[in-house]
This record gives sequence, structure tokens and C-alpha cells, in this order.
Amino acid sequence: MPPHLNILAPAPDNMKAFIKKIAPAPLFTLYYLVWAYLGAALYRFPSNKLFVIAVTGTKGKSTTVELLQAILKEAGHKTAAASTIRFTIAGESERNLFKMTMPGRMFLQSFLRKAVTARCTHAVIEMTSEGAKQFRHKGIALNALVFLNLQPEHLESHGGMEQYAAAKLLLAKQLEESSKHPRYIVANADDSYGAKFLAAEVEHKVPFSLKNAEPYNTDDKSVRFVWKGQLITVPLPGLFNLQNILAALTLADAMGIPFEASKRALERIEPIAGRAERVNKGQNFTVIVDYAHTPDSLKALYETFKGSRIIALLGSTGGGRDKWKRPLMGNIAEQYADAVFLANEDPYDEDPQTILNEIAKGLTKQKPFIILDRRAAIREALREAKPGDAVLITGKGTDPYIMGANGYKEEWSDKKVVEEELDNLLNSKS
Repeated sequence: MPPHLNILAPAPDNMKAFIKKIAPAPLFTLYYLVWAYLGAALYRFPSNKLFVIAVTGTKGKSTTVELLQAILKEAGHKTAAASTIRFTIAGESERNLFKMTMPGRMFLQSFLRKAVTARCTHAVIEMTSEGAKQFRHKGIALNALVFLNLQPEHLESHGGMEQYAAAKLLLAKQLEESSKHPRYIVANADDSYGAKFLAAEVEHKVPFSLKNAEPYNTDDKSVRFVWKGQLITVPLPGLFNLQNILAALTLADAMGIPFEASKRALERIEPIAGRAERVNKGQNFTVIVDYAHTPDSLKALYETFKGSRIIALLGSTGGGRDKWKRPLMGNIAEQYADAVFLANEDPYDEDPQTILNEIAKGLTKQKPFIILDRRAAIREALREAKPGDAVLITGKGTDPYIMGANGYKEEWSDKKVVEEELDNLLNSKS
């Protein structure tokens, strides 16, 4: 394990589960707050010594964290970053194995202290509504917040769309309350909730919009656009990535980072792990591993590859939650794909067969292949592919485990499994 990243993992859930059983809701709220501020104090308020950027939204957060970190590094800054994909400090990287974007119980404070010790100047942190609801952002002094978009997700957990938005807006409030100056809010003006974030009382309110990139062109390999009279080509696919790029570019510009540094960083960006990531073992068709687990993100990915014959493999991440989206995701897959495979993702304590059957209800014109075993489903989807096809494997991305009943978890990597099955397929044909 890299020395800078030897961070305290979140404490076991035993104490949390016990308190949740016996304590009223206000006391449990106090529990979260105590851990947040205790961590900040224990690690000597490390965020005060860093330029801290928070990134939030329903989709695109991890990619935007990677883009911002690349720009900051190109501009000469020593950086740290925490996201669903990984944790990095001063160039050293470790996978996020916690199965959560914002680990609690002092983790972020420990991470930021490690960043300070490594002499980092900037930290970019992916922040979620669930994390905000549990006050994991408290005790972190923000310099900037980037809002990307808001689409239906976690509705059962939050109680509805407006409650979901309110949890996200807690992060804007945290920026307002920061003692740092100047403070920056960057928000997607094309999103219906963008104006609420831009209403934050901070020194710099900076909207971004696809209009800022006109004329632009996107395909399944790159995006090309004009920004302030300059042509930029970024080797990331799809319109959704153009929005992420604009968010990062807009903040960098507001911070005074030279355009030339931002352009170099964006045009040299490496593929983002588990985010429309290509897996190539020499096959004559495209294979993509992507985290898409909401109807909107699934549709955006399929739109990007609609020039190919699509073979879709999906499930419904998170048993016991957001059940409303299951038939909708099945319907979206049917609209774009010539063959649909439904496979297990993270059933938790729910019957995985029930989950897949509910997704299948959304397909009315074709019969999906329902294969619970995810590896077997991947194998069959790859066998189905013909030259020029696109096999789009969604829902897991870089997720390190498949979560089952009673806390069971199976180590997992979509990319690794795809590589192994592609090798087997190609060897069988040689």
C-alpha cells in the first residue's frame, strides 16, 4: 500500500447499527455530527491548509474529479483526489474499495491530513447527497463547489426529488459558510436545478452551458468543441463527457489557471476507469465497461454508441432501493439494443431473480436473456457480438464487490472478467 494512502478505514458498522436500533432520529443525527467534527479536530482541520474543491451531481462526478486533477497537475500543483473510483495523493493511487463514494467516520479528514503531510496544495473530493445527509462534509472548509446535474436517484432514501436536491444543496451551504475567500460556485446552467446552486452567496458564481462549447461534435471516441475561440479535442466519448469537461474547464478558468495548461491536460487525458472504458484484447468489436446505473446515464451511453449494433448487459444496482427505475431501464435498453442481457449486480438482501424480472417487465418487444451469474452473462454477451458491434456492460464500472445477502460480498471487477472472457473467446477461435 502506498505510504501516503495508508488511511484509516471507516469503523465497523456494529456501533452504528446498535445506535440506530435504540436511538431516536435526532440522536442518530448527533452521532453523525460528532464523528464529522471529532475527525476534523483529531486531524487538526487539514482542509484549512488546502484548496478544496467539491464535485457533486447525479452523474459525471468521478470523471470531473479526474479532469480537475489532471488540469491542476498540468498547472504545476500537487494534488489529492477522492472519488468513487480511487484515492490519490501526490501521484500515488489506490482503488476505492469501500463501496461508497464518501467514506465516513473520520476517513476524509484522515485523507486530507495525509494530503497535507505529502505537501499537496489542492484536493478534489467527490461529494454525494447521501454523504451530505450524514454530515460527512462537515468540518471540511471548501474553496469551490462544482454542480453537474440532478436526475432522479436515491428517491426512496431521500423521500422524493426535492428532498434529494435539498441534500445536494447542503454542500452549497457548506461553501457559503466556509471562512475561505474567494469562494467559487460552478454550476450547470442547462440543468433545472443549476440556478439554485448559483444562488449561493459566494464571491464567484460561474455558470457553464453547452452553448459555451458551440460548435461541438461528439462520438464514441472523443469530443471536439470550441471554447473561447480555441478548438479542443478530448479523447473521451459522448455528450455527457463534454458537460463534465466544461465544468472542469470553467472552474479552472475562474481560478486563473492558464488556458494552455487546461487544454494540454484535457487533450492528454487518460481513459477514466469504469467510465465508458474500452476493453480491447484484439477483438473485432467494441466492448465498453461503464458505471451507468440510472435511466438518464444509461440512455446517454446508448446514444453515444447508436451508430453500432448494441448488445446491452445491465442489472439494477442496489437491491431494496429505487425500484421504480427497473422497468424503465429495461425499456431504455430495448429501445437501443438488438440483444439485452440482464445480470446480477448488487442485490443485497433482495432476491436477485426478482430484481431482474422487474427489469424485464420494461421490455415488451424483445425477450431479454436473463442470466443471474454475471460472469456467465458477460461470456454470452461477448459470444453474441459480431464484427463492428458494441457490447455495453453497465452498472458496476470500478465497483470492487458484488454485494449479497447478510453482508456477503464477492470480489469483482467487470474489466478483469471481460478481459478473461475475451481471452477465452479469442483463443477458442484461433
